[in-house]
Amino acid sequence: MTQIVSIHSYRGGTGKSNTCANLAALIGRRGLRVGIVDTDINSPGIHVIFGMDDSSIDKTLNDYLWGNCRIEEAAYPIDLPNTEGSVFLIPSSPKTSEITRVLREGYEVGMLIDGLRELNEALDLDVLLIDTHPGLNDETLLSITISDVLIIVLRPDQQDYQGTGVTVEVARKLDVPELYLLLNKVPAAFDAEDVRQTVQDTYGAQVPAVLPHADEMMVLSSAGIFVVEFPNHPLTRELEGLAALLG
Repeated sequence: MTQIVSIHSYRGGTGKSNTCANLAALIGRRGLRVGIVDTDINSPGIHVIFGMDDSSIDKTLNDYLWGNCRIEEAAYPIDLPNTEGSVFLIPSSPKTSEITRVLREGYEVGMLIDGLRELNEALDLDVLLIDTHPGLNDETLLSITISDVLIIVLRPDQQDYQGTGVTVEVARKLDVPELYLLLNKVPAAFDAEDVRQTVQDTYGAQVPAVLPHADEMMVLSSAGIFVVEFPNHPLTRELEGLAALLG
């Protein structure tokens, strides 16, 4: 049975998509079949991290939502080194015209949920990662509702803390089976364990990983998979622990 994992943040800029891409790579490295769906249709971008040029993308999640293809037809296999499993990406369209259409016309949210279930069956996935749109809207709420695990990515920032509190409260009302908080971009001046304990005590939720700020991540600039480029980095080791929990 596929484990569905939503990766969410209340605000943009937390590193949510990079986290999703790197976790997918690590789960695939563990020999599992993992899919990633970019449901951030208003501002898609995770395909860039996997080195996919806009011109190489034919069918997308948008095509499925508008009835132009089956969802598995929009699944692209991702070739990663040292990976015994399989990784598939279902991108949203990066075309301005199609983003504008979504903003203008919207889409049937229930169809997205049906598509995720169809995808799990068609690709025989062990884990499905959903890269959600930041904030809380109908799409995000439905993604959270069908998830076995919700990972909320946040930075040690007061605005992030406040927004995370709202999301945690909503997730508990929706009875999400597993809720994790992932601290990202933590400055070296902070004591990681103190930050972890403070966040766990504040929200009553487990913090399985504290990701340090990494200049290497900034230099990479979403032009690759961090855990592939820097396999021995402390950030990679933290993500490996989280990946083990998920797969």
